[in-house]
Amino acid sequence: MTKRFEDKVVVITGGSDGIGRACARRFAEEGAHVYVTARRQEMLDQAIGQIGHGAIGVQGDVTKLADLTKLYDRVGHDHGKVDVVFANAGTHQPIPLEALDEAAFDATFDLNVKGLIFTVQKALPLMTAGGVIVLNGSVAGSKTYPDQSLYSASKAAVRSFARSWTLDLKDRGIRVNVVSPGATETPLLRGFFDAAPGAEEEVIKGVPLGRLGHLEDVANAVLFLASSESSFVAGHELFVDGGVAAV
Repeated sequence: MTKRFEDKVVVITGGSDGIGRACARRFAEEGAHVYVTARRQEMLDQAIGQIGHGAIGVQGDVTKLADLTKLYDRVGHDHGKVDVVFANAGTHQPIPLEALDEAAFDATFDLNVKGLIFTVQKALPLMTAGGVIVLNGSVAGSKTYPDQSLYSASKAAVRSFARSWTLDLKDRGIRVNVVSPGATETPLLRGFFDAAPGAEEEVIKGVPLGRLGHLEDVANAVLFLASSESSFVAGHELFVDGGVAAV
């Protein structure tokens, strides 16, 4: 195991399961001081036990600015810096256009857009040259799927932030990129497939590489974007989707 992140301080939002937890474990294995957030304390405690390596959980909701302040106050007190932010927290709920309401809009954009913006903004006082921000996007930000207009729009915004923030932060030496997974074997997606017989097969038919993504596929991409191996990569969207966006 390499130690690309020895003594680096890494903050991951939405890290209690799925992609966030998989990335947290990998960062921790490679020597990072990992801080993970989640809304539910019980799930956060379980995740910290699975991540190991001294990872720390800070309960909080990224849509609440006071919770983000609490998170970075803890990190600042412990280490005085942040080297990597993986803004991962998000939600996905397919909703037909005619069924959209204000509550659905608020739930999606508060978490996928507002929470992501302030996760990054509030980290900046602790970041210096060489710092890295990785945003969790989605292939849905570039591809069209039925009943996903709201989700797709929120992820298109994430892609736009990476471009804009690359310019905003270039003089500070902070890089920003997006990792955009396709259909990935997460608890959320598995629950959807279990409730919709035949859906998994249909999704896989549309993937050129013929399978769902694994959590490690996405973690590999996130750690690459966060490491010095990608030091000349900025404002980029890295699709981890089996070829869906490209073909």
